[in-house]
Amino acid sequence: MAVTANSIITPQAPQSSNAACSAANTNYTTNPPNTVLLATAGPNGARVTRISAVPLETLTSAVQLQLFRSRDAGATKSFFESAAAAAHTLADTTEVPTTDFGFSDDNPLILAPNERIYAAVRVARQITFNAEWADY
Repeated sequence: MAVTANSIITPQAPQSSNAACSAANTNYTTNPPNTVLLATAGPNGARVTRISAVPLETLTSAVQLQLFRSRDAGATKSFFESAAAAAHTLADTTEVPTTDFGFSDDNPLILAPNERIYAAVRVARQITFNAEWADY
């Protein structure tokens, strides 16, 4: 989409995705292993309003959830956010807890054109990450 200088550009195309992580990542360098692509901004950038995660198995202790940003299609990644998923026993009578990273309409994460978000977990646990955003 072409943009016009000095004009407000609002998000145009709602997007959503999810990514399943299961292998541990204990590396915070610019080339961490075991990261999974969660979201890719469009050619004019994006406005992320939600990133959350849910466990797919019992968590006997809290688990660190990690987010990385990349502006070069994943060649290098920068650690920028984490959250802790609380310990929880999955059962037929309990709700699966959602861990929210805190992004919202009032507190969005702005991505540069074609910037990517990758997700990872600190220990080997099955976690699904979910993202909602709109491309400009």
